[in-house]
Amino acid sequence: MKTIKYGLMVILFLAAQSVWAHTLHVKIHYVGPTEGSTWLGLQQGLDEANLQGEFLGQEYEIVPITLAAAETAHINTALLIALSVEDILAVAALPHLAEVPIINVQSKADSLRTACMPNLLHTPVSNKMQQDALAQWLAKEPDSKAQPQGWHHTFRKFAASQLNGRFKKSHNVDMDDNAWASWAAVKVLSDTVARLKDSEASVVLPFLRNEIAFDGQKGVGSTFRETGQLRQILLLVEEDKIVAEAPIRGTTGGLDSLGLVSCTK
Repeated sequence: MKTIKYGLMVILFLAAQSVWAHTLHVKIHYVGPTEGSTWLGLQQGLDEANLQGEFLGQEYEIVPITLAAAETAHINTALLIALSVEDILAVAALPHLAEVPIINVQSKADSLRTACMPNLLHTPVSNKMQQDALAQWLAKEPDSKAQPQGWHHTFRKFAASQLNGRFKKSHNVDMDDNAWASWAAVKVLSDTVARLKDSEASVVLPFLRNEIAFDGQKGVGSTFRETGQLRQILLLVEEDKIVAEAPIRGTTGGLDSLGLVSCTK
C-alpha cells in the first residue's frame, strides 16, 4: 500500500514539474492610470486569467509602463491603453508596434474608430453606438429619460450577475462601464492565448481581428469590426434600472445597427 501511495506521489510530482517547465508566461503591458475603475477591471481580468491559466499551464502578468516607455518597449503580447485620443493614435502609429494589438480600454471617442488603424481595437462602446441605441429606444418610448451604457451593476442575464458579484466581492465597488471594458480586454486576450497556446503579438492580432467570438457575459459571441470596435449590446438605464437592451427588438441590422460598421476613408 505504501509503495502504491509513494508511486502516486512521484507521478503527481513529475506531472507538476512538467507543467511548471512548460508554463507559458504572458506579459500584457498597460499604459494608463493605476487606480480607479479601469485599473480594477484589469485586476479582475488578471485574477480570472490566472485562475484559468492554472489548468492550462499559463501565467499572466499586467506590466504598467509609462507613455514614454511605450515608444521603445518590446511588447510581447499586447498593449492596453487608457489615455487621450491623441496619445492612443500616436502609440498605435509607432512602427515597432505595427503587429501588436493595441487595445483602447476606456475612450468612447468616435475618432478612434474612424481612424481604422489595423492594430487598434476598442472594448468600450463608442459615442455613436450610444447615440444609435438611444435613438432606437426613443423611437419606441419617446418620453423615456433612459441613458445607454456599456454595462450596469444590476445586469443579471448571460452570467452577468456572477461577473458583477465577483467584481463586487473582490473590490467592494460596483462594476461600471470602464471596469467592464478593461476586464473584457484582458479576458479576450487570455481566451485567445488559451485557444492558440501562443502569446506572440503577431499571432494574437490576426486571431483577434478575424477569428475571436468573445463571451463578455452579454449573451452574444462578440467580434471586432473593421473599425476595431467590439460588437456588443448596450443597456438602457433609467433611474439606475435597466429598462431595455439595444439593439431594440425589431431593429434591422442586429449589433451592426449600433455605431460605425466599416471604415470610411
